[in-house]
Amino acid sequence: MLRLRFREERLGQTAGSLTFTTLISLVPLITVMLALFTAFPIFSSFQQALEKYFLQSLIPANIARPVLAALTQFAAKANRLGLVGLVVLGVTALMVMLTIDRTLNRIWRVQRPRPFAQRVLVYWAALTLGPLLLGASLTLTSYAITAGQGWVTGLPGGLSSLLSVLELLVLTLAVGGLFHYVPNTHVRWRHALLGGLFVALGFNLAKTLLALYVKQVPTYSTLYGAFATLPIFLIWLYLGWVIVLVGALLAANAPALASRLLYRSEVPGFELDLALECLRELWRSQARGEGGVSALALAKRLCIDPLQLEPVLDSLLALDLLGRLEEEGAQRLVLLHAPENTPAAPLLNALLAQRSSSSLQSLWLRSDWERLSLADLLR
Repeated sequence: MLRLRFREERLGQTAGSLTFTTLISLVPLITVMLALFTAFPIFSSFQQALEKYFLQSLIPANIARPVLAALTQFAAKANRLGLVGLVVLGVTALMVMLTIDRTLNRIWRVQRPRPFAQRVLVYWAALTLGPLLLGASLTLTSYAITAGQGWVTGLPGGLSSLLSVLELLVLTLAVGGLFHYVPNTHVRWRHALLGGLFVALGFNLAKTLLALYVKQVPTYSTLYGAFATLPIFLIWLYLGWVIVLVGALLAANAPALASRLLYRSEVPGFELDLALECLRELWRSQARGEGGVSALALAKRLCIDPLQLEPVLDSLLALDLLGRLEEEGAQRLVLLHAPENTPAAPLLNALLAQRSSSSLQSLWLRSDWERLSLADLLR
């Protein structure tokens, strides 16, 4: 399922796009963070904790030191920019976050993202408060471990093992929060944290393997010399985004995986086929006297991934073939029209062949689609 979705959503290309966007946005992001830490000297210890965390946890050390030094040097020159330059820096810093927002909403198949102004406000708050909260967490953790060093060293594995576990926990919570809050849909915490744990473990494994490869196979150092840091850093950014996107897929498809629901290949006619299955099942439910079916229950009856079902349900709701009832916090889907008295033409026009297209006029004229009722298709 994950392989099919990764290929159909073209997430390999998306990871490349995010790598490019991240490379452009790194200096503005670090500039905003440095400006925040410079404005409040009391937070200088937070800055040191963040730098140490990124050096030890996220990036192989032989890549992190020169890259972080260069980025800090570039960001330190930002005070020479005028007002227009600072505005451009701010827009560039937000650009990577808006790209992440669009990608995660696509993975969760969200049709309507949050309003643009609301997204900008939320991400600007995350851009300014996020480093402070993360730095405070790392500083307090470091202080607690230092204060209790005598107790920590008595633990199996000692101090390094506890630090590794804490770093894994911090990254899991951070990525889990990203998966929980960014998509404009309800994402359960256990699913978001599952994806976050996958990303945290994937980062640690990829960091170790990449560092080992660079050490054992010095291809880039031989070819590029002192310039080798840049291509290696680009490879690391790409690998990192692939890991994050696969973790998002895992979190998004966790309900389907847990319920053993299937992911179907989206061949031509897939939406119409699935729409007829939904209508047929709701018609049978109505005949049995049931008061509607929830979207998740309908997905289980059809044995299909709920994320695949949601866009089809949105199309049927837009055509007023279905209604969504809300009672006591529960949503139920019901048929709004009797299939025997409902023409099938609007459904065929929306999901199969648009009559407004001049090349399809002959198809509509020579077929009997205008005379078909919805019941004719469902039978």
